[in-house]
Amino acid sequence: MSDDALLRAANAAFAAVSPARRDPYEATLVLTDDAEMRALNRIWRDKDTATNVLSFPAGEPVGTTHGESLPLGDVVLAAETVLAEADDKGISVADHVAHLVVHGTLHLLGHDHAHDANAERMESLETEVLARLGIADPYAAPAEVTP
Repeated sequence: MSDDALLRAANAAFAAVSPARRDPYEATLVLTDDAEMRALNRIWRDKDTATNVLSFPAGEPVGTTHGESLPLGDVVLAAETVLAEADDKGISVADHVAHLVVHGTLHLLGHDHAHDANAERMESLETEVLARLGIADPYAAPAEVTP
């Protein structure tokens, strides 16, 4: 997946949440391996397993002025997990990465899925953003294959 495609995915999430915002956001996208992701997940979430994406908010912005980027934080993707999930789901790696970048960016923008109502809103927003990018709904039930 190209840098431009990653940027399009993150920008689509930014635009969906704050369409009128004129000052730019800033986020870092990090691609790592499952071992490092497992360590991050264990340290920050007390879960001793790799996961596909983690978001780390930057905290409160300090002294931003008009035109400066608002630092949001980091979105970290685990390469092996992402590749395995795309293969298991039978979807392109590029589409899956775009989904995870959108998902992680929405977390940085304050969305979560800890409760059912929040999860439904976040999934709906993800689906809307991905549709704008020409990517199918990742939460849709897989089509049944008839013999």
